Amino acid sequence: MDQMIAPMPFVISLFIGMLVCLEAGRRMGVRRLAKGPEGAVAMAGLGAVEGAVFGLYGLLLAFTFSGAPSRFDARRHLIAEEANAIGTAYLRLDLLPADTQSALRERFRQYVDSRLEVYRKLPDIEAAKVELSKSAKLQVEIWAQAVAATRLQGSHPDAAKLLLPALNEMIDITTTRTMAARMHPPLIIFALLFLLALVCSMLAGYGMAGSKQRSWLHMTAFAVITAISVFVVLEIEYPRTGFIRLAAYDQVLVELRESMQ
Repeated sequence: MDQMIAPMPFVISLFIGMLVCLEAGRRMGVRRLAKGPEGAVAMAGLGAVEGAVFGLYGLLLAFTFSGAPSRFDARRHLIAEEANAIGTAYLRLDLLPADTQSALRERFRQYVDSRLEVYRKLPDIEAAKVELSKSAKLQVEIWAQAVAATRLQGSHPDAAKLLLPALNEMIDITTTRTMAARMHPPLIIFALLFLLALVCSMLAGYGMAGSKQRSWLHMTAFAVITAISVFVVLEIEYPRTGFIRLAAYDQVLVELRESMQ
């Protein structure tokens, strides 16, 4: 939750940069061919280098693509786990004296509202951190009230044994979810993806110099396909910043909150 890459500006910059590099590479190749047979011979021996660079880029993109869905699935599962943890703790409030339950149930409602707001605030990192601090404060209040209530006369004999571990799990899952939201490939990986895409574009343009006319269809298709591939990776990697959202999976928390009325 510290740093996020906005997918759309990233891929637009990538697309434009690739087209520029394709054209720049083609012009360099045309100048080399203009030197006569020597230029043609020099260009003929570059296939191995081009293959190596394109292979490296494909490998990097594949590894980045393969890791993003697994992290996405982990975040979805954690939403369900948090909903289960909060629901279990909320039900076990029945073990406390009746006159203490009302205040704790209201704290739980405030807590679920706060947890939902943390992720609704994204991609505004600062606003999400403020809401996260509010959630942490509510956790402390819920814990203190619950501990005090378990010691009162009229509470179930096993209230502390059953309620406090459930509260502990409810609190722990927030740290797990926060860390999961921060787990992304280092930014240098995406910078390398961007740079290698530009290098590949320049090499591709250089290799197209043998044609007398530009093939805008091929140049545009190459840039579009590459940009879309990177866009999909970023959308899955940062699901709360673009078109792919986790709001549908937050519905389990919304339904839990409605059940607390």
